[in-house]
Formats: sequence, C-alpha cells, structure tokens
Amino acid sequence: MSIQTEAGHGAPGARAVAATDQRVDAGGAARGTTGGPVLPLWAALGAAVVGGVAMDTAFPSLGWWPLAFLAVPLALVSLIGRRLWGSVLVGVGYGAGFFFPHVSWAAQFLGDHPLGWLPWVALAGASSLLMGALAPLITLAYRWLPRWRDTGAVRLLVLPFFVAGAWLVRELIMGSWPYGGFPWGRVGMSQSASPLAEVASWLGVSGLTFLMVALCAMAIEAVRLIRAGQVPVRGAIGTPRKPWLAALPTVLLAVVMLVVPQFPTQFAGTMRVGAVQGDGPAAYADERRPGEVLDSQLAASAPLAHEDVDLVVWPEGGVDSDPLANAATSRTLTDAVNHYDAPILLNAASAQDDAVYNTSFLWTDEGATASHSKHHPVPFGEYVPHRDFYGAIAPSLVNLLQREYAHGTDTPAVDVDGSQVGLAICFDVIFDDVIREGAHSDAQVYMFQTNNADFRGTDENLQQLAIARMRAIETGRSVVNLSTSGTSQVFAPDGATVAALPVDEPGLMVTDVELRDGLTAGVVLGPWVEHLVLWGTLLALVSLAVATRRRN
Repeated sequence: MSIQTEAGHGAPGARAVAATDQRVDAGGAARGTTGGPVLPLWAALGAAVVGGVAMDTAFPSLGWWPLAFLAVPLALVSLIGRRLWGSVLVGVGYGAGFFFPHVSWAAQFLGDHPLGWLPWVALAGASSLLMGALAPLITLAYRWLPRWRDTGAVRLLVLPFFVAGAWLVRELIMGSWPYGGFPWGRVGMSQSASPLAEVASWLGVSGLTFLMVALCAMAIEAVRLIRAGQVPVRGAIGTPRKPWLAALPTVLLAVVMLVVPQFPTQFAGTMRVGAVQGDGPAAYADERRPGEVLDSQLAASAPLAHEDVDLVVWPEGGVDSDPLANAATSRTLTDAVNHYDAPILLNAASAQDDAVYNTSFLWTDEGATASHSKHHPVPFGEYVPHRDFYGAIAPSLVNLLQREYAHGTDTPAVDVDGSQVGLAICFDVIFDDVIREGAHSDAQVYMFQTNNADFRGTDENLQQLAIARMRAIETGRSVVNLSTSGTSQVFAPDGATVAALPVDEPGLMVTDVELRDGLTAGVVLGPWVEHLVLWGTLLALVSLAVATRRRN
C-alpha cells in the first residue's frame, strides 16, 4: 500500500480509517486519531523548518542541547498523517532548516572563490533532499501501526519506538550513503554536554538518538491521549484511570535516561602528552611558502625541550611535505624527536603504492615506525568521486581540487611504548566504525588530529570538538583533540575538559592523560543496536504494509 499525494484522494480503506476518529476501543483509547494530519500542510511545513533551526541551536556554537527536545517533536508532528509529497516536503523543510545553518561553514572551504558558496549549498541541499526522501518512513510508521492495532498501550509503548526506529533508519542511511555518507549532525551528538551523554556509553550514539526520538514520540502520544481524555488501561473494576497517567511512561523513560551512569572502564596508568597547535597557514586556499606549516609546528613545540613527555602530538597537516619522500623533512623530524626525547605523532599527505593517503605517522629516531591512513577521505574535499562527470558540471571548481586521497584500510591505532593509542584523522571522528575499530584494537586513549584552518571563523571546529567529547564518554577513554588552528582540547574519560587552547593562536598543552582498559557496552552493543533497529524497523514496515493491504 502506498502513501497518497497530499492533494489527492485517499483510497476507500484510508477513508474508512479516517471515519473511525471518534470511536473508542476496548482499551479506552481513541481509535484512528493517528490517521489524519495533526497540522495542515502550511503549518506542518513551518513547524518542520522551525524544528530544523531548533536542532541546529542544540549544537555548538550555541549548544542549547534541550532544544533538541523541541526540534524532534516539531519534526514528528509535521509528519503525522501526511501523504507522500506532503511528507517529502516537510522532511525537506526540516532538513533545510537544520543543514543550511549547521554546515554554513562549508562556504569557507574555497576561500574567496566566486563560487565558494556552492559547496555549502550542494552539501546542505543534498542532505535536505535526502532527509525529505526518507521522511515517508516516519509517516508510514504513524499510519500503518494504528491500522494494525490502535490501542492506548500500543500508542504509548509500541508506536514511539517504531517511529524512533524509522528516524534512526533515515539517520543510518544518510550516514553511510552516498559516497560513504555524512553522519554529521546526528541527533544523539547534540547531547555531548548534557546529562544524557552517558547513555551513549551503553548503547552508542545511535542508541542515544533512538531513545531521544522515542521519548519525544511518547510525549506526543501522551499529550494526544490526555487531550482526548483517554488512558491505555482501565482500573481494576472497569473505571477509567486519570488521563494524566498517560504521561507516566514518558516520565519513567526520561528518568532512566537521566540517571543512568557512564559505563565503567578500568584505570591503566597515564601518558604524558605534549599536544602542539602551531596555527600555521594550513587551509587549502592559504598562500604559503614550502615548509611554513612545519616551521609553525616546530616553533610552537620549542618549550617541549624542557618538558618530560611520553609523546608529542601534531595535528592533521602539521607537516606540509611527504616525510617519506623528502629527505630534508625526514631529517628535521628525526632531529625534533631527539630534541624532545619523545616520539612525534604527526600527519602529512604521503604517497604509498601508487596512491596518496592522508597519513598519520609515529616518528621516532628511526623514522616512521607505525602509520595509519584516513579511512574516509572527504568527497569533494579530499577527492572527487566521478571526477569527469562533476568536472563537466562545474569545471572551475572541480579543477581547483587537485587532491585525490585514497581510502586507507589499516588499523586506526599505534603502539607507543607499550600503550595503545587510537586514532581518527579529522572527519573520521564522525564515523563509528573508525572509533570502534580503535577500541577493539585495545586503544587505551584516543588522539584525534584535525585541520580546521579551512573553516576559520565558523562553528565547524566547535561542532567537531563536541563530537570528540562524545567519543570520550562513549568509549570511556581520554581524548586529545588537536587542531592546526584550534579549538584544541583534552578530554577526560568522562568528557570533562582537562586542557584547552583557544582558536587562532599557537600553543602547547602538556597533560597527563589517563589510560583506560575495557570496552564499554556502547562500543560492543552499538553495532547490534543499529542492525536490530535498522532491519527490525524495515521488516516491521513491510509486514504492516502486507497486513494493511490484506485488511483493506
């Protein structure tokens, strides 16, 4: 059974369901109240756009995380009862309200180029369209489950989790497709500074998203039942209970989410780290002389000669020549290692096996002794998929981007004097598979190397910093999040800020970071939660479609 167009006429079965709006079933719930739109289309579109903007404000720089619990209900209410094109339209409206302000930093990537706005519009526009195309999943959840069984208990205890599953399916698809996906702006990531962040250590970020949406959907159904004067159960002698009792499941779920502690990990010692923010001209469009970025890192690292550290960390792009191919750079790095009396975890573009990789090296007095290449190079930023096709559309832009980084496949972890250090290079921090692979490789601490110089003056670095904080909480590991130009911070395993460097200033953080052993439930169960919700929701949608068709 398909969704009808917003302006079209429903099928006889749909009209029959709509005609039951005022009936009350044996369980005491109003039947059919989920069948029609809660809002007219014009109001739904406005609510969706406002919801998207509210979700953006839940993220940094404002970081008003409670507004996520306004954004999600607005998005859901706008989709209830919609037909196909109405559902797509309000889904696009929510996506545009969120993505256009959220990724406005993409307009800075090409500097002063006349078409510099195009990456922003393309990224935000494509994300909005994909969000709209997948919005009918949520509308179908609201439509088909009540047609199968519409009782108060189903609406309060089953429908919200079904709707949350449909939302998460959309989030998972957008996070993996096309070109590897763009899992930036996930609902759960908005809570890195909230008391709910600990939930991610039990169920992963996707699990947190799922429960947040379920909570909001549950609250919506509670309000609708209370307004109708109905509750999902009756008293022992058949008399209706008070309508406000419909709010109890929502309250209980909220309390559980608020009081759950972080999943414990075990203390395994400390590592003294010197993290250096050189603030060199590291943006793609910056003009610079050869070696200027490396010189900036060396200058900011100078005080390390008087420190006793176990590891020196430089950011992504901190070395602006291939140390494996440039003998002078190699000698400079080896001299620096001897000067600091500690290995350097550095990053550079490096040619290997007829391909170029965005690579982090562990550099010792013997040269590069370990390395890791970025798993998810950014499409249209670090490589151009289908270059001939897109080059024919926008040759002046595509020809600007000469980089063609290959996808790395090696383990995102290196051994530093017996301690395992997990790695994620720049946007790899948003991909769960990289973080989980590091954890399963016995990483005891994470070092996230990034280059935010392309987005100076925007919220991008703060959004990425919030993701790094959430990763600390999710994995129960300390995180050193180091940028070429800031903001750089060191997080404790509970997400607390241990040290920080301001944006657009060179600086150095010397910190004793905790090492931790043991995997959190979020790391172990996270993939299972995603697969269970993804395939369970899709299977349920198909089953309900078949059941609804047979009933009609």
